[in-house]
Amino acid sequence: MAGSTDYVHGYQPSVLRSHSWRTASNSAAYLLPHITPAMHILDVGCGPGTITMDLANYVPQGKVVGLEHMSGHEVLQQATSTAKEKGLQNVEFTTGDAHALPFDNNTFDITHAHQVLQHVSDPVRVLQEMCRVTKPDGYIAVRSTDFRGFAWWPESDGLTKWRELYLRVMRNNGGTPDSGRRLHLWARQAGLQCEQITQTVGTWCFATKAEVAWWSSLWAERLLESKFRESALKDGIVTDRELESASQAWKDWGSSEDAWFLAWHGELLYHK
Repeated sequence: MAGSTDYVHGYQPSVLRSHSWRTASNSAAYLLPHITPAMHILDVGCGPGTITMDLANYVPQGKVVGLEHMSGHEVLQQATSTAKEKGLQNVEFTTGDAHALPFDNNTFDITHAHQVLQHVSDPVRVLQEMCRVTKPDGYIAVRSTDFRGFAWWPESDGLTKWRELYLRVMRNNGGTPDSGRRLHLWARQAGLQCEQITQTVGTWCFATKAEVAWWSSLWAERLLESKFRESALKDGIVTDRELESASQAWKDWGSSEDAWFLAWHGELLYHK
């Protein structure tokens, strides 16, 4: 995650399984109508690059640069290999800090960040940097989830405790787990003009048997077999027993025939 001081999830398989599912259509649909074929796009915090590579298909005469924090250099190597396998010649990947983007002023037509601002130490600074490297008449596009707003069925005390646990860990790590509702505030603090901001809400809904099984299993695994466990335990914020209970709560919820889950995301598009 570009610009994160210590990415809370890490890059283990349980994390990348989720990140690699993301595409431009399911994670950046609010931006797509504004893309034209010759644009140059920066994808900040690109992770495994699935959104990045998808965006490259929208700019056949342009280029997309995916940027990730140095801690994710191995996942970027895999992204580079995947792009070559797909025959994408207009995409490249690099490392850098979102708080100090390694690009000149007015370089990109679009600067995009998906699920980044919730993890960085200074989201206002990141937005200022995104604006700096974006050309006049270009777009800054950010999407960020809001864990406090998640909803599920059946009701589950276990998932409620999981959410409380997650909020504690994220905040202790310097993150903002309810960032989706704060994007407009950060944008104003970054100096973005209100009349040039469009705000929307995007959702992920997991309702089919296959979707529920996938979503519940990756969270059950992530709690115990990713860097999140280390992040949770490092300052005594959470105990092993709590992590194990939360993991089991995800398995129990996922086994219900009535299982349904809604994750919502704040979306902000700024026309510079």
